[in-house]
Amino acid sequence: MKSTRKGLRKGELTKDTYDRLNCADCDETLKKRNDPDEVFSVRTCPDCGTEWKELR
Repeated sequence: MKSTRKGLRKGELTKDTYDRLNCADCDETLKKRNDPDEVFSVRTCPDCGTEWKELR
């Protein structure tokens, strides 16, 4: 699982005008899953299911 920063640098993720993260392949806004026991959140594309981790 890559980080959201790496995804943005490689062009796998994009940001819209409201700074929401979007999957570059599906053009869908990523969903956020936050586990309180972890240091990071997991961002998931609802269409293709690709996951990225986002440090808080």
